[in-house]
Formats: sequence, C-alpha cells, structure tokens
Amino acid sequence: MNPIISTLLIEDNRSLAETIIAYLALESIDCDFAATGSQGLEFALTLPYDVILLDINLPSLSGIEVCEQLRAQGADVSVLMLTSGGTIEDKLAGFDAGTDDYLVKPFEMSELIARVKTLAKRRSGESQCLEIGPVSLNLSLKSASRDGHAINLSPTCWKILELLMRESPNVVSRQKIEASIWGDDVLPETNALKVHLYNLRQKVDKPFGNNLIHTITPHGFAFRNDE
Repeated sequence: MNPIISTLLIEDNRSLAETIIAYLALESIDCDFAATGSQGLEFALTLPYDVILLDINLPSLSGIEVCEQLRAQGADVSVLMLTSGGTIEDKLAGFDAGTDDYLVKPFEMSELIARVKTLAKRRSGESQCLEIGPVSLNLSLKSASRDGHAINLSPTCWKILELLMRESPNVVSRQKIEASIWGDDVLPETNALKVHLYNLRQKVDKPFGNNLIHTITPHGFAFRNDE
C-alpha cells in the first residue's frame, strides 16, 4: 500500500481550490487549504507536508514571498508553484525563491496529480554522507557544505547535486537528471532544468572560485574535482 501523500494548497480562487482538492481526494491525496499567503505560511511552518501547491498571486503575502520565507526558515518541503504567467521572468523569480516546479494555468488535473506524486517521492534518507573534494552532503540531515561553509539548496537543486555527486566523475545526461526530478512520465517546462542548474552553480561554484559542476557538450553534466 502506498503511503498517504500530505499536501497544502494555498490558493485564493476558491472555485479552483475546490476542484483541485476534489481531484486530489480521488487519488487518496490529503489536502489542507489556505486562502491567503500568511495563513498558508503559518500552516506550512507548523504542520508536516510532502508537497505545497502555491499560487503566485495571493492576498497578504505573494507566493514568491511565502516560498522565500519558507526557505529562509529552513523548510525543505517540495513546492509546486501555480502561476498564470508563463514568461521566463516569472519562472526565474519562482525558482530563485526556492520553488521546485511550476504549472502554468490553466492546466490539466492529470498533470497536476503526476507532478504532486513525483515531488512527493522524497528519499527516506539513511544516515550517510557523500564527500567529493571540498563538497559534503549529509543525506539524512539534507545539509550541504563546501570548504566547511553551509550551502542552502532548494530540494530540486539538492536532488541534482546528489545525483551528480553519486555519478561523479561520470557524465549524467539531461534526460537522466530530468527523470530524477520529475519522473519519466512528466515533461518539465521549457528551460526548467537550465534554471535549476544555474541556481545550483550560483550556490556551489560561484562563491568559491573554481567550478565543480561542468557542462559536457553535448552529452550532459558532470561533477568533477580536478584539483
């Protein structure tokens, strides 16, 4: 029997919210509901959820602000942003705030369900570490550091870094990275992986001078410590 997935929907459109909750219930996915950003943030910080479905345009606090505050307070719950804006600027703003994936309204409920299930597949985490060169990952605590300095990563960036380090120094294809994040049956939005890799490099490489995450054209990406 599959474990129950616990979700929180933060959406001010009550008609849409009722529809989403009904479809989630058909898949035996539990869903709490908040109609404002501030109420949703309170729920998210006090109750355990597998996935948060977060509208970008909310009263009191925007979806971007909610996501930023969640990450600032150390919450690593998966966040699926629901937005009516499909521009690259909207997507960059969401990923920069710490969201893991997004759907552009209007969307098919079947795709929403697929993305929720994919995001909910979180590693249970045995107590172990991955260390390559100056980078260390604590897989049970979900903490990362380079040269002893803590690195704050979104859950999606964490998944990419963990995969690259597990496969290091081998090249990992774009398709394999996308499948590890979104699953084999869900196609990511255009440029989604590119944006996540950019954000990952900003955290892992840029502050430290030498690059560990390499693009191996046209084959994929690799984590290599050449020192």
